[in-house]
Order: sequence, then C-alpha cells, then structure tokens
Amino acid sequence: MSKSYKAYLKQREKERRAELNKQKGGPLTKLMVRVAAVSFLLVCLFSIASTQIELVEKKQQLEALKEQKAELQIQYNEYAGILAEEDERVYMERIAIDLLGYAYPNERRFYDTTRN
Repeated sequence: MSKSYKAYLKQREKERRAELNKQKGGPLTKLMVRVAAVSFLLVCLFSIASTQIELVEKKQQLEALKEQKAELQIQYNEYAGILAEEDERVYMERIAIDLLGYAYPNERRFYDTTRN
C-alpha cells in the first residue's frame, strides 16, 4: 500500500470517529445522561424504601386488627352465651349486682379496702 493511501485511510477513520462522536453527543450530553440515570436510580431507591416502610406499617395494623378481632370474638361468645340462657332474669340480676352495685334488701356486702 502506498503512503498516501494509508494517510487517506487514517484521515477517513478520524472522520468516521468524529461523526460517531457527533451522533452520540458531546460531553454535556453524556453528563446529562449520567445525571438522569443517577436521578432515576435515586427515585427507584426512594420508592422501594417508602414501600418497605408502608409494608411495616400495614403489618402493624394487621396485628392490631387481629387483636381486636380476638377481643370481639370473646365479646361475641359472651353475648351468645347470654342469649342462649333460658332465663333472662339471671342475666339481669348479674348485671345489677356486678356492674351497678345493687344488692337485695336483706343482703350485706363487705368490701376489702386494704388492697388499695
């Protein structure tokens, strides 16, 4: 190969590389692409973190609801037992004595006041 042909090929290769660099963009374009990629990555990480925090909160709410369900189930069973009793008078008497503090006329009640 002649020297002029080699010089022509070198020049042609330089022109081709310059054209490719123009198409790809300059350093500013590369910087913008990198900033956009880093920003996207940060947004994704923030989204994942907030989702995890929300998941933990929802699990805590679920546990609270399970506890509430257990309490309501106990209360339901108590009410079902009350409704299953044949004599409503027994229930009313128990409520009057236990909750309202009523007593029979001839009945004396003694309270232990030493446990305060």
